[in-house]
Amino acid sequence: MAIKEAKVVTITSVKGGTGKTVTTLNLAGILENRKLKVLIIDLDLYAGGIDLLLKLEPKRDLFNLIDDVNNNQFESIDDYTCKYSEYIDVITSPHDPRNANKIYSKYLNLVLGKTKSRYDVILVDTNHFMNDINLVMFDASDEIVYIIDNDLIGLKNMRTMVSIYTDMEKKNYKIILNEAKKQKGYFTPYDIKHMINNNINYTIPSSFYIKNIEKYFLDGKIPTLDKRIKSYHKKGLANLEKIANLLYKVEKKESKAQIEEQKKVEIQNMLNETRK
Repeated sequence: MAIKEAKVVTITSVKGGTGKTVTTLNLAGILENRKLKVLIIDLDLYAGGIDLLLKLEPKRDLFNLIDDVNNNQFESIDDYTCKYSEYIDVITSPHDPRNANKIYSKYLNLVLGKTKSRYDVILVDTNHFMNDINLVMFDASDEIVYIIDNDLIGLKNMRTMVSIYTDMEKKNYKIILNEAKKQKGYFTPYDIKHMINNNINYTIPSSFYIKNIEKYFLDGKIPTLDKRIKSYHKKGLANLEKIANLLYKVEKKESKAQIEEQKKVEIQNMLNETRK
């Protein structure tokens, strides 16, 4: 039987400050609600802070993983993942920024190869630079998700990326307009569609603006896992659910957690039969 591999989704942007990392974490929360096993890889090598937002204290990071693979010292991926919850694990960006330059793109596929069989979805949070690290990750991704906002420079940059993808005949990318920011919107969705020369695939509505979102992260909480958020932000959550369907349609596949639970039941049944 073939081993089912995780779907790899890179979440990126064309400028800073679009809400990319918060969206990554919120999507991870949506996927956890579906009992899907999620790995978050923080590939924002110089400014990543997912461990800080989730109040994690990892002993090893992405640099240690790649360095050990390179030196044949790798034993288990568990040595490099930090557990946030039963369903969410994290591989953090380098704690020492000097190590960011030592992470070479050629090892990214090796990292994915050692993690794909263990998760349902791998979410890669990256920065907005067009460097070799990101380009290799884009090529290795099943889907590339761009988070944009109502910003003239960002929209100009997104139009450029759309043009590049069109020239490359690459279609596995989606564009999400994040309106859930404290930002005055000068352009309507209709304006943006024509400015970027592409459809907006999904929108995070302005009603999903969370005034005290910093408090959730100070407590190490993912907003979409919070009962209060679920109660007061149903429209925004419904839109995030649609985006999550792109990442993994649970009704069409068994999740890793479901498969593992089924194996446990089968083993227990075998033990019961042996005891008889």
